[in-house]
Amino acid sequence: MPIRREHRFYYPIDWRELSAVIRFTRAKGHCEACGRPHAQTVYCLDDGRWWDAEANSWRDGRGRIICLAIGTDDVLGTVRTTRVVLATAHRDHDTANNADRNLAAWCQRCHMIHDRPEHQRRRWATLFRRRALGDLFYGPYA
Repeated sequence: MPIRREHRFYYPIDWRELSAVIRFTRAKGHCEACGRPHAQTVYCLDDGRWWDAEANSWRDGRGRIICLAIGTDDVLGTVRTTRVVLATAHRDHDTANNADRNLAAWCQRCHMIHDRPEHQRRRWATLFRRRALGDLFYGPYA
């Protein structure tokens, strides 16, 4: 995921090289949380299960091989495809902390799941700030 222009200041100059080492040398091109391969199109279900073509089996959201009971799920009716893109994520959301143990190579799904509380916090702060500005200039909300 590209870094926003206003946030580039928080990342080191060699971030591209550092990110490439984490994603392709340490993680070997697979998500460290669920095992999805980088730059591959995978079949996935809404609950996080995905088809691993290398192992020729279904995996759950954590990358463990699972067996689907025949007839219980209408898998073909809900399957969709997605292209997997690995990104290097900060586990503690601190872009200044680039220690090896703080960085993780995650696919976009795992990265969004990890960042969900931080995104909710930022969304609340943005809405609170907008409301405060509205109160300041237009009067209190009804």
